[in-house]
Amino acid sequence: MKIGVFDSGLGGLVITKSFIDSLPEYDYLYYGDSAHLPYGDKTSGRILGYTLEAMRYMISRGCKIIIIACNTATSICLRYIQQRFIPEFAPDVKVLGVVIPTVEVAVENLSRTVGVVATNATVRSHIYRTELLKLNSQLQIVEIAAPELVPAIECNDFAAARDLVCQYAEQFTKCDSLILGCTHYPLLKDFFRAALPKVRIVSQDELMANKLKDYLRRHQEIETLLSRNGEREFSVSLLNKHSQQVALRLFPDIHLTKALLQRE
Repeated sequence: MKIGVFDSGLGGLVITKSFIDSLPEYDYLYYGDSAHLPYGDKTSGRILGYTLEAMRYMISRGCKIIIIACNTATSICLRYIQQRFIPEFAPDVKVLGVVIPTVEVAVENLSRTVGVVATNATVRSHIYRTELLKLNSQLQIVEIAAPELVPAIECNDFAAARDLVCQYAEQFTKCDSLILGCTHYPLLKDFFRAALPKVRIVSQDELMANKLKDYLRRHQEIETLLSRNGEREFSVSLLNKHSQQVALRLFPDIHLTKALLQRE
């Protein structure tokens, strides 16, 4: 049984790499829905439909635990998947998101003002605001949507991304911590840190591996079922030369394959 990682595109490869570096013995399946990127400008209904399709595919490929690395899909779909879909479709599978582990780290060090930069859909859901206030009701929260960042990253235009980061950073100068609330944004963390030297940048690639390791330690009923052959499979819904180039930038020596979804 594999550890699955799902993202709306290829940004989740950054988190997958952190998992593999920290827990190399397990088998992994990565699935990126590159055909429908970006999720951040889609309706909630479309995002849910795409995410459910991904869950069916990954479960059919033997994933015992699935991490939805996409912040947008986490914010829109995770509760429905955990409470409705999984109990009926695959009750022995666990599906986790990235939001709660991220906010737990963001409120450390007595932060009083926390910023969130994310996609339109994630900001619209206010999931980060909701979860942050559960941990500290006195927090001041600044939420800003940055819809141009993911297309810049997926187009491999990091010069444009750096300029955009500098523009967005101006709105977070008074924050103690800033959550990079999109799986793609760890690729821009150095730009954010350069633009905001006094703000603690919370990047999911730096925290999710430890969170997964801790989860598996506490849930031996899952950990003992995971296969340990060191196998990795990286699949996408749309395979072309561009996606291969982006994947190689994120994860050297990677080999992408075309996912054969059940609808096909």
